[in-house]
Amino acid sequence: MLTTLASIAVAIRSTSASFCRVGTSSGLVPGSWRSRSSAQSSSLSNPTQRMKSLPYFCRGEVVRGFGRGSKELGIPTANFPDCVVEHLPADISTGIYYGWACVGNGDVHKMVMSIGWNPYYKNTKKSMETHVIHQFKEDFYGETLSVVMVGYIRPERSYDSLEALIAAINGDILEAKVQLERPEHVKLREDNFFTSHSTSTSAASSSSSQTFINGH
Repeated sequence: MLTTLASIAVAIRSTSASFCRVGTSSGLVPGSWRSRSSAQSSSLSNPTQRMKSLPYFCRGEVVRGFGRGSKELGIPTANFPDCVVEHLPADISTGIYYGWACVGNGDVHKMVMSIGWNPYYKNTKKSMETHVIHQFKEDFYGETLSVVMVGYIRPERSYDSLEALIAAINGDILEAKVQLERPEHVKLREDNFFTSHSTSTSAASSSSSQTFINGH
């Protein structure tokens, strides 16, 4: 589970073995991931210069998780499955990130993501958890969540109370809203990673060996 966010797990429904491979610049390759070049990453606001893999793109299906986000925090979130977490580039450390997210073929919204073990809840498993900054009318279990991690906000921390945790999350959300107004970040909202989701979905359904799409 993520540092400041609670959980709705994101998983894949196929029972076959999962895999990950590099995609192409012309579109999505099912079961693949893509990160920008170091030159492109250096143009983004990123306090941790060693994270050369940002912006980082990933995708997965949303399923029910612990339910802490909505019930305890009032901030619904979505988790990615272990197969996606395990394929994170080594230079992406634990902590809180901001970026863009899209549910299914819907609109692209701002988001915050926590990567790590969530010290407040003392999780024993590393996870990636996304809060889409948008008011959804209903749950989107079973939908595909596509995200691009654009920049880093801070490292993960523990808190003395639930109130302090909620305050930190709200602070992260405000920071994400501000950072994502930067011109170099706004342009990623229009990346073909989001517009080509329907194509990748069709391709993925044609092969039973493809269990997740982790970026492009």
